[in-house]
Amino acid sequence: MVADDLRFVIKSCVGEDNVIEMTPNKSNNYCCGGGGGFLQSGFTDARRQYGKTKFNQIMETGADYVVTGCHNCHAQVHDIGHHFGAHYNTVHIWTLICLSLGILGPNERAYLGDDLRDVDVFHPETALY
Repeated sequence: MVADDLRFVIKSCVGEDNVIEMTPNKSNNYCCGGGGGFLQSGFTDARRQYGKTKFNQIMETGADYVVTGCHNCHAQVHDIGHHFGAHYNTVHIWTLICLSLGILGPNERAYLGDDLRDVDVFHPETALY
């Protein structure tokens, strides 16, 4: 299942102990409300109300970071967090991959919190080639 493959990648990047699953999850997870063009539709209030279910689901985890797989989800999850007054960070899965490889550029760290903004995991001086 693709959802399991993506979870393997995320857990490999951040450690299994740092992953909090939403409930429900995988194919039963709630939609963020931003996909299918809704993010760009201009119906901001309606989009945020649809996204309230996802927001509540995120808040129940108590997580500091929400990992998203696509641009629409990232933008929507970030927006509803800001709109409803949450303080979680929203990151793309590729951001975690690049951060774990030490190749995340300074301009790609905008969505990282203060705890990760200056982190470089990869150390070229100790790498085996």
